[in-house]
Amino acid sequence: MPYLAINTVQELSAAQKEKIKAELGRLMTIIPTKTEAGLLIDFSGGRTLYKGGQEVNGAFVDLRLFKKSELEPKKKYTAEVFDLLSRELGIEKEHMYLTIGEYENWGARGELL
Repeated sequence: MPYLAINTVQELSAAQKEKIKAELGRLMTIIPTKTEAGLLIDFSGGRTLYKGGQEVNGAFVDLRLFKKSELEPKKKYTAEVFDLLSRELGIEKEHMYLTIGEYENWGARGELL
């Protein structure tokens, strides 16, 4: 079950969330063994982000994965997410950040996997 938190300066409408959610689900399959069915997405809009002491129209994306994945699919996924947020929200790529954490210990469905 990948977990994806998206923090944006903008408040997102229900329509924007739906469109971005659908595309993120499709993109999740770039990473082997990951699926849209297992993807949990957490949208947080209306955030304030500063870079170099200046407020920016930006986004921070935090992807958490169960187990380690190969580097090249993660690079492709990152580029695709940046393209998506730039296209849908008008955020410049220099104001977007994405982290990928990979965890050996993950609890789901009432148990530690």
